Amino acid sequence: MENNSKLSVPLLFEWAGGMPAFERLFDQFYDKVLADDILEPVFKHMSPEHRLHVAHFVAEVLGGPKLYSASEGSHFKMIQKHLSRHLTQQHRKRWIELLLETADELNLPDDPEFRSAFMAYLEWGTRIAVINSNTDEITESPDVPMPAWGWGVPGGPYQG
Repeated sequence: MENNSKLSVPLLFEWAGGMPAFERLFDQFYDKVLADDILEPVFKHMSPEHRLHVAHFVAEVLGGPKLYSASEGSHFKMIQKHLSRHLTQQHRKRWIELLLETADELNLPDDPEFRSAFMAYLEWGTRIAVINSNTDEITESPDVPMPAWGWGVPGGPYQG
């Protein structure tokens, strides 16, 4: 008998609550960013659409619809947005801290499997942003694919 248990594992995007969860998360998160002494100087001139673009980007990376790459940009364009911004580890750590605080306030799933995968992407993505922000040119190809993040080692929600 074939094991179909893998077919029932939801995408990280679905497990988090779909697009409404990501849009709420980044909307509330950027309110915190603009009130934060460390991050406000970096983000004070962001466009009104920035919150939604980041929500769509992260949602797509975690298995959601291709809203970002279909009409708002590409991974290459996201890399371009970070060039010469001179982000620091302090910026990166504070960004993650405020995002996780917001995720808790909005009751995003807090099971170890989801948070492990979510944190893994945040660590990877923010470290890439810091690297790209401290250079003036992109070494990636313009057709670099969007990242695609899954559950990783745990393989899905806890089944205990």
